[in-house]
Amino acid sequence: MLQYDKLSLNIPDTTKPRVVIIGGGFGGMNLAKSLHNTGVQVVLFDKQNYNGFWPLLYQVATAGLEPDAIAEPFRKMFDGQDDFHYRMVRVNKIDPAAKTVTTLIGDLHYDYLVVASGSKSNFFGNEQIQKHSFPLKTIPEALNIRSQFLQCFEQASITRDPAERQSLLNFVIAGAGPTGVEMAGSLAEMRRHVLPADYPGLDFSQMNIYVVEGLGKVLPPMSEEAGQKAQKYLEELGVIIKLNTMVENYDGETVTFKGGEQIKTQTLVWGAGVTGAMIDGIPAESTERGRILVDPINRVQGLTDVFAIGDIAFMKLDKYPKGHPGVAQPAIQQGEHLAKNLRRLIKNEPTTPFEYFDKGSLAIVGRSKAVADLPGNMHLGGFIAWMAWLFVHIFYLVGFRSKLIVFSNWMYRLFTYQRGTRLIIRPYIRKNDAVANEIMMKNEVA
Repeated sequence: MLQYDKLSLNIPDTTKPRVVIIGGGFGGMNLAKSLHNTGVQVVLFDKQNYNGFWPLLYQVATAGLEPDAIAEPFRKMFDGQDDFHYRMVRVNKIDPAAKTVTTLIGDLHYDYLVVASGSKSNFFGNEQIQKHSFPLKTIPEALNIRSQFLQCFEQASITRDPAERQSLLNFVIAGAGPTGVEMAGSLAEMRRHVLPADYPGLDFSQMNIYVVEGLGKVLPPMSEEAGQKAQKYLEELGVIIKLNTMVENYDGETVTFKGGEQIKTQTLVWGAGVTGAMIDGIPAESTERGRILVDPINRVQGLTDVFAIGDIAFMKLDKYPKGHPGVAQPAIQQGEHLAKNLRRLIKNEPTTPFEYFDKGSLAIVGRSKAVADLPGNMHLGGFIAWMAWLFVHIFYLVGFRSKLIVFSNWMYRLFTYQRGTRLIIRPYIRKNDAVANEIMMKNEVA
C-alpha cells in the first residue's frame, strides 16, 4: 500500500512558462501536442494513463473491440516530447489566486492552467438510477456493460422462470443520441448474427431492445433527415423506439417511465445526459449549466491565466447559444487554437478568437446503415454515410497500431459477422444469481 505522505509530484523546476493541463481527452491531448517545441514546460494530469477514442466505446461494450484498440498510453504518445511531464493523479482543487493545482500527493504552481476535464454522466439527481443503471463514459464502464450483456444471456440460458428469462432479455437504452443509437444498432446486429449460434437453446425473438428518448426525435443533435433515417434503420433491425418518453426511476429490476408504464429489465444503459466534470476552485459565477463559462479565447470568465476547452467549456455565441456541441471536433480545434494563443500571450502578442469549423456529424446504426450531416446542408444515409463513418473514425484514431487493429477487426466482422471479444471479465455480482454463482464457483475450483 502506497503511503501518500511519502509521494510527490516530482516535477522539475523550470524557468520556462509552465502550462498545466487537467485532463488528457481530445482537447488536452491536442493542446499538449501543439505545444511541442514552443519553449514551455507542459504538465498533464489525468487519473487514467491513456487517451481514449470515446466514439468507439460502444463497440467495446458490444464485444466488437478490445479496449486497447481504442486507447493509447500517454507516455507512448508523448515519448520524446521535450519537457513534457505526465502524472497519473486526480486533481482535488485549484487555487486561481495562488496559481496552484492541488493533488493528493502535492501541489504544483502554474503559469497557465487549462481545464480539459471533459464530461461525465448526468443522472439529474436520481440516486436510484445512478446506483442501478449502466453509464457509458469510460473504458471500465464499457467493459462492465459487455459483461452485463453476456451474463444476462448466460443466466437466461439456465433459468427455468419465463418471467426471469424475459427480464434478462429486455435491454433498455435511455437516450437516443449517437451513443444510444449506435449501442442499440450494434446490439441488434449481435441478436441477428452472433447470439443465436452462441446460445442455440435461447429464442432470441423474445429479446427486446428499447431506445427511450425524452424528446420527439431520434438523434436530437442532428438534422431531422438524419433522425428519420436513423429511426427507420433501427426499426428495420427490430429495435423498439419510445419517443417523448422519460425514465422516472429504475430499481435494478423495473424501469418506470413518467406516466406509469413499466418494463421489467436487468439492464438499463444510461446515455440520457452528461454534465461537466467540474474541478473544485472554479468560482460559481464562472459556471453555468454544469460547464465553465469561457470567453472567445477559452479563458475562464472572471479569471486570468485559467482556460477551459472541450466538453467542460461553455462559450456562448450567437450561433451556439448553448455552447459548442459535446463532440470531439470542438475539443480538438479548441486545443490546437489555444496552443497558438498561449504562444501569443507569452510573447505579449494579440490573441485571436476561436472559430469552430463544423465538419459535420456522423452516426452509425449497423452494417451499411449510417447517417451524416455535412457542411453545406448536405445529408447522407445508407452505404455512403457508412463508408464515411468508417473512414473518419479510422483517420482520427491515435497511433498506427490502433488504426490497424480496428480496421482488421472491422474487415473480419464484415465478412464473418463474428465478434471475437465475448469475454466476461468481472465476477458475478447480480442479485438472485445463486445457481449461476454456484456453477461458476465449481468451474473455478475445477
